[in-house]
Amino acid sequence: MSVAILCGGGPAPGMNTVVGSIVKSFLKNGIKVIGLHHGFTGLFRENANTEELDFLKADAIFNRGGSYLKMSRFKPKAEDFEKNFNLKLFKDNDIKLLVTVGGDDTASTANRVAKYLADKGYSISNIHVPKTIDNDLPLPNHAPTFGYTTAEDSGAKIAATIYEDARTSENWFVIAAMGRSAGHLAFGIGSACHLPMIVIPEMFNKVEITVERIVNLVISAMIKRKIMGLNYGVVIISEGVFHELSEEEIKKSGINFTYDDHGHPELGKISKAQMFNELVGKKYDEIGLSIKSRPIELGYEVRCVNPVGFDLVYCTLLGNGVYKLFKEGATGCMVYVDNAGDVSPLFLKDLENADGKIPPRLVNIEDQKSQSIINNVLHYITESDYKAAEAYVSDPAVYDFKKILGW
Repeated sequence: MSVAILCGGGPAPGMNTVVGSIVKSFLKNGIKVIGLHHGFTGLFRENANTEELDFLKADAIFNRGGSYLKMSRFKPKAEDFEKNFNLKLFKDNDIKLLVTVGGDDTASTANRVAKYLADKGYSISNIHVPKTIDNDLPLPNHAPTFGYTTAEDSGAKIAATIYEDARTSENWFVIAAMGRSAGHLAFGIGSACHLPMIVIPEMFNKVEITVERIVNLVISAMIKRKIMGLNYGVVIISEGVFHELSEEEIKKSGINFTYDDHGHPELGKISKAQMFNELVGKKYDEIGLSIKSRPIELGYEVRCVNPVGFDLVYCTLLGNGVYKLFKEGATGCMVYVDNAGDVSPLFLKDLENADGKIPPRLVNIEDQKSQSIINNVLHYITESDYKAAEAYVSDPAVYDFKKILGW
């Protein structure tokens, strides 16, 4: 009997920890582990790129960033199952469990694979380990997705250096951070570094997200800092604000998206920071603010860093949890580890809405944590600043933070 592991989607800190821990726990119990390179592609080609994983390999990779198992975003179509599925791989290796590490798309595909095999008379178990640095999977009790804590930590170190550069050179920097559906990463990094402006999709809970509103939020911080006698600063924006722009706004801004295999806009192919910095630059030139700003893209830099202690422990428990669930007969589920370290199965259907989709976990912009940062850390124009702001703009109300957001 053997177990097969594959990794789908993009990397997150802790992937090697999960894989290494799975290998160690199964080997300790006499079960062979096979690593599948290039995600699901190996299951749909005759010559899959496989590798038997031993203790030495697991021990060499478990605390490293990146993913030893090469990843892929390949998502099979119905005809791939009928024409290209590599059933021989499962039979020849006596594979009884397929472990997948990835997002909800990867988990859904794993369920399809298990169902297809069952229909062909070869039943297997499948267990999924959810990952995303976006932290947008709605795990119970606010449990983070693995890799997020490390990405936030690494991003904060980079942003702190950028902030010091801004202070030293008296410039502004515009950071665009990863976060397709939710602003956890941008908000976490911005909070940790006391950045004067954070812009995430969840802030637009009363009004439509528009380029003008995003730009005006940044200008609001720039004017407020000038009033304070500060000619520098850093703003961080979640890429999700671009994802949420209407088609009309996208066309107006000149943003051209391509799409990945899962139908998601390939935001990584567009320099959001460069584009947004130009839009902000046009605005402060137009109103006559004496400011210089520079764009910084932040995302790929934090995906493959070595995991911090929290994720090393968390991912070890997730990997060990896979063996526990398998031994208990669980299948078609995700492994979940709560704050006490207890392992339990979590099923996709428990997270799905009425439409069968998993809604992203958003930043709760109205909770005490978020409001504490917004009210005490961010810098922006309020009504009490109007008179002082008139030294820089003729219409300060346009840049009133709460009016921009309809709060």
